[in-house]
Amino acid sequence: MQPMALHSLSELERASLQEIALYKLQEKLLVGDLSLAEVAPKGSKSLRQKLESFSKEKKDSSPQTFGIPLHQVIANDRAYRQLQEAVRKSRRLCLEVEATVTRFRAQRQKKSPAGRSCGLVPCGVFPEEPLSPLSPGFPDSSSRSQRRGAMSVDSITDLSDNTSKLLEALQLSHPHELDPRRSLGKKQMLSLNPISWQVPRIVDRCCKHIETHGLQTVGIFRVGSSKRRVQQLREEFDQGLDVFLDEQQSVHDVAALLKEFLRDMPDPLIPRELYSPFLSTASMEGPAQLATLQLLLFLLPPCHSDTLHRLLSFLSQVAQHAHSSQGPDGQEIPGNKMTASNLATVFGPNILQKEKPGERDAVAMNFEDSAAIILVLQRLIEHHETLFMVSPEMQLDILRRLFQTDPDVIDYLLRRKFSTTLSTQGEDSAEDRAPALPPALTHTLERSSVSSDLYNKVSFLNLDVEI
Repeated sequence: MQPMALHSLSELERASLQEIALYKLQEKLLVGDLSLAEVAPKGSKSLRQKLESFSKEKKDSSPQTFGIPLHQVIANDRAYRQLQEAVRKSRRLCLEVEATVTRFRAQRQKKSPAGRSCGLVPCGVFPEEPLSPLSPGFPDSSSRSQRRGAMSVDSITDLSDNTSKLLEALQLSHPHELDPRRSLGKKQMLSLNPISWQVPRIVDRCCKHIETHGLQTVGIFRVGSSKRRVQQLREEFDQGLDVFLDEQQSVHDVAALLKEFLRDMPDPLIPRELYSPFLSTASMEGPAQLATLQLLLFLLPPCHSDTLHRLLSFLSQVAQHAHSSQGPDGQEIPGNKMTASNLATVFGPNILQKEKPGERDAVAMNFEDSAAIILVLQRLIEHHETLFMVSPEMQLDILRRLFQTDPDVIDYLLRRKFSTTLSTQGEDSAEDRAPALPPALTHTLERSSVSSDLYNKVSFLNLDVEI
């Protein structure tokens, strides 16, 4: 068994990992009586509340990106993508209809004798005459949505208001909402598939823009920007527009936009309930510090964890270009002067917050806390690659726990892990998507399907011993 990326775990495994990490941190007396529900995104509704609220929502000018909870930003991005896909399908349908009409007219003209065509239909009228909806070859409007899975133009609004909202509710449910112990006796199943990669569009596009155009920009994140241009970009994202950041955009404007997004989040990427535990790691050293930071990261909700991972990976690339270097022709390439420590100084107060912006004592941060924030974020930037990996030992702990609670899924999870290990060389390691799993597999696997040969090879489960 090999180390595994956190976002590659299934939803069921990830929820179990959160509970194991919380137990280990409580053993170390770092988190006290903290519960996973407290760490969950604030303002998140239950599945029933989401579905009920969707029918009452009104289309207004509420912000789509800034100043709203992270999970809502991701939901808005998904709704936009679904709407765009519906529009593309409808356009393809229109092109198909147009091609059908053109072929039909060509066939009619070809079949009609040249001498009688003018007697049946006035010459020069038929090619331009629109076809009746009842004409042969013209698809009935009632069957448009059934052709090749396409969707009629009239159904786009229905998709954006109903279907897409239903998908959002199902996809954005958090593991703590589906915990069987918190569902009034109703056992709800968690997926055996990985949770979709949850990073807001604005964060990913800002990071990609700077990675492409600004890694050598001196003083990135510290040099001033144009307030007018930043405000314009902000308004475009808030209107839900598909904003493309290209070489025409100033790197400093995009950097300022990213900082504003993180600053204006109602709940920071690292929940305030974990502020003190994270800061307590500043006094630790070496492996103990990294091990504790990793357990704390495992507690983060998926949307916060994925977004933080994307941001830390980006900041690590910026830090790698901090110092001057030599190009292939021997010319000197200036560094951006933004080391991991400098980046932690800029981003630390936005990621680790004790109080909400504007609240009393929110600005009055003592020097010790400020220094600890910088040190902790610097460690996260420098070691993000290992911190978001799940060790084989931790994976075994997850399997042991699941054998107690969900023994019927152990067979499938073991097969997936071993097949992944054997085919590591041929797998796509793209970071922006979780590994695809067979969609037909569900949580209702029968325990009778467990292979005894497979279990004989994995004695670490201690099946004969009560765990």
